[in-house]
Amino acid sequence: MRFRIGFALKFVAGFWLTSLLTGICMLSPGQMRAQDSSLKASDAAQQSAGAIQSETAEQSAAIRVVVVAEDQKPLPHQAVVRLVGKDHGTSNWQTTGDHSDTVFGDLSLGKYEVEVSAAGFITSRKEVQVDSLVATVPIQVVLTREPQAAEQNTTVAAMPLKANQEMTRAIKALNAEDYKEAQKHLAEADKLSPSSAQVKFLFGYMSFQKGELAQAEQYLDQAISLDPHYAHALTLLGRVQLLHGQPSQARVTLEQAVAADSSYWVSHSLLADVYLQQKDYEKAREQAELAIAKGRRQGVAAQLALGEALANLGKTPEAAQALKIFLEAQSTSPAAPHARELLAALEQQPGNGAASSRGKLAEAASFVVATDVLPSIHAGLPEMTWQPPGIDEEAPPVAAGVNCPLQKVMDGAGEGVVQLVADVAKFAAIEELVHERLDEMGNPTARETRKFDYAASLYQTRADVVMVDEYRTERYGLDDLPDQIADNGFAALALVFHPAMRDAFQMTCEGLGDWHGQPTWLVRFQQRDDRANHMQAYLMGGVRHPVDLKGRAWITADKFQVVRIETEMVKPMPQIQLLVEHQITEYGPVPFKKGTIELWLPKTAEVYMYFRGHRYYRKHSFEKYMLFSVQDEEKVHEAKHDGTHPASQNPEPEPASTS
Repeated sequence: MRFRIGFALKFVAGFWLTSLLTGICMLSPGQMRAQDSSLKASDAAQQSAGAIQSETAEQSAAIRVVVVAEDQKPLPHQAVVRLVGKDHGTSNWQTTGDHSDTVFGDLSLGKYEVEVSAAGFITSRKEVQVDSLVATVPIQVVLTREPQAAEQNTTVAAMPLKANQEMTRAIKALNAEDYKEAQKHLAEADKLSPSSAQVKFLFGYMSFQKGELAQAEQYLDQAISLDPHYAHALTLLGRVQLLHGQPSQARVTLEQAVAADSSYWVSHSLLADVYLQQKDYEKAREQAELAIAKGRRQGVAAQLALGEALANLGKTPEAAQALKIFLEAQSTSPAAPHARELLAALEQQPGNGAASSRGKLAEAASFVVATDVLPSIHAGLPEMTWQPPGIDEEAPPVAAGVNCPLQKVMDGAGEGVVQLVADVAKFAAIEELVHERLDEMGNPTARETRKFDYAASLYQTRADVVMVDEYRTERYGLDDLPDQIADNGFAALALVFHPAMRDAFQMTCEGLGDWHGQPTWLVRFQQRDDRANHMQAYLMGGVRHPVDLKGRAWITADKFQVVRIETEMVKPMPQIQLLVEHQITEYGPVPFKKGTIELWLPKTAEVYMYFRGHRYYRKHSFEKYMLFSVQDEEKVHEAKHDGTHPASQNPEPEPASTS
């Protein structure tokens, strides 16, 4: 049995893991335009990268769109501009350039609608009338920032590797209450990454644990100024404000925390305490119930706040039940004596919250939650894991009110892949491999590097199958590789958009996002249960184990270039002891020297694996590409070697793994 496109993981025990190569993306700038009809922008010199600037053609009009923020300054990143011809039923997409503008040319007379979108801003629309065929119509569009726009938290991703390692060591020390060791690692992390909100938060957390509340508040303010939507920092600051006897300030802070991350149960629990102090019992009940639901076993601490709220709402049986649940789970809590006192008062009531006994009940329920309950709740260190967040754990922010043209995005991305397979017979590159074995905090315990001369050939054998063979001119046997793991095919994931492959996936467009200042459509995909899986499979003893993938692609809004793809398994595979496989691939342009097209090929491919009780991280980097056309294998981007490695060659492809 010949497996389509492959990465292979083969272990000494004779265990093969074979996966299908899942993609390369290639673009032709001339065909990557997004148009809903025959309306075409004239071919003109681009004023800036990413913007299509069309000069006024003979007997045609043009519209120049300038996009600014409320302060009349250019946006900090690109915007997507959609021009809709009201009288012609046409639609054209472009992106702004370095001057925050773009020009639509070759237009007819009539009415148009300009729609401008950008991540973090509210989409704006304006109508414009074109009455002359010899003039450029200027229009300025002012975008307003989204009031509750959740900024993508890049505090960890943007940190240098060593800073991130120091931070994870500090968290480990904080969990062990070794504050001297934590201080040492946090100081080093702060030196390496002084603008990290998470490092500032950890300083605040450590100060809080040591009882230095003023110092904690100072650090937490710094963290929030760096990341206004940092839920953990907002929550801990609200807690400090409660302990300082500032419930009004704590209410504002904790409401911001809940808005930033509604899944964090501690924020809801503390907000319930604030509402109790302000005698807003119905809101206190709502927040306590949310804390219990979202915190599950940990959220049982909010049963006390729930009991108090229900008691003050006159719901005695429900209040007594909540207090009993709290005492059963938190019998040693500092708040337990007060909970017993309140429960006793409830049980002595002659009726269901009768007015005659309200005074005694209110007295028993009036103890200060902040000083009794808060010490029994863990302050909440951020969870540090050795792998990136899951595909569905942290969705990137998208611009509000933007309609995503999913079919056009899929077609645009797919056309590039189709032309790549049709025009390019082989490509070669220099590949650098970094292999690390990680501990549970993500710190490397062993590290090895390798360099290879890499080549791949691609071809389509059937209507629903695209084949890619990978091979290396260097030694790539199991005995030559770290931990005896040989992997292929991780470098490419974009073939998921090839028309022969994409019908096997359910695809949804999540909206208009941003990648390094460039507007990108975010497309989530997942293997369909009712379609055969030709994309990835693992072999064990000749038995094929298909692996269903889910992932997200970042596709440029103007030319539909796939610039990043992230995938993971839909579910773990305990039968082969593979519990995690998370892949991240980023792409960059490789131009032909002779011709007008450019390929977008992998720059880096990162792999996180949890296999047989061990955590692994691998990074494949590719450079010095050589491209060979189908017709004459024209060399278009010759590799320049440093003399320490043999030049790229073009050997016959090795046969794919068979069972």
